Amino acid sequence: MSKINGEILIPKPESYSDCMELIKSDVYRQTGHFESTWKILKRFLWHNDNPVLFWFRLCQYRGVFFRLFCHIYLKVSRKVNIYLPPMTRIGYGLDIGHGICMVINGGTVIGNNVCLSHFLSIGTNHDTPAIIGDNVYIGPNSSVIEDVCIGSNVTIGAGSVVTKDIPTNATAVGSPAKVINYDKPALYIKNPYPINIS
Repeated sequence: MSKINGEILIPKPESYSDCMELIKSDVYRQTGHFESTWKILKRFLWHNDNPVLFWFRLCQYRGVFFRLFCHIYLKVSRKVNIYLPPMTRIGYGLDIGHGICMVINGGTVIGNNVCLSHFLSIGTNHDTPAIIGDNVYIGPNSSVIEDVCIGSNVTIGAGSVVTKDIPTNATAVGSPAKVINYDKPALYIKNPYPINIS
């Protein structure tokens, strides 16, 4: 685990077992219950579930099978037009809505229990990518541009263009995105993964 800005805890896989824990957290976000390693392997290797997150997580550890897993990940991510480099730092319980069409800069830091929707772009032209907190929902067709910090428990509405920091517990919409209230933080976060930081 490593801390970003003193508060966001980002896991760093140091074995394939760690990768599986992250995969289990992603599955929990989708299903709302814990599944065994065997069930998860069946889900992604023999059924038609979108395998992008599965292979992405396995690529985050530079183990014996790193090159093979990266090759498979590249193929499956191209099929659904997702550009999410394996070096991207992402916490537990990532949910990719609809599992298609997004571009995320590899230097982006994404916290725990985050939901990313389709047609999302998180980018930078100056090597200053965004930092996104825990329990954040980003709606479809949104863009997060340059060195912005999105606090925890934030909802970003569909079609928003985030060019400035968004404080914790806010709901922001528009182009450029503006905070409209602090009443319903993380409105669309379902099945948050219980994070054990001890």
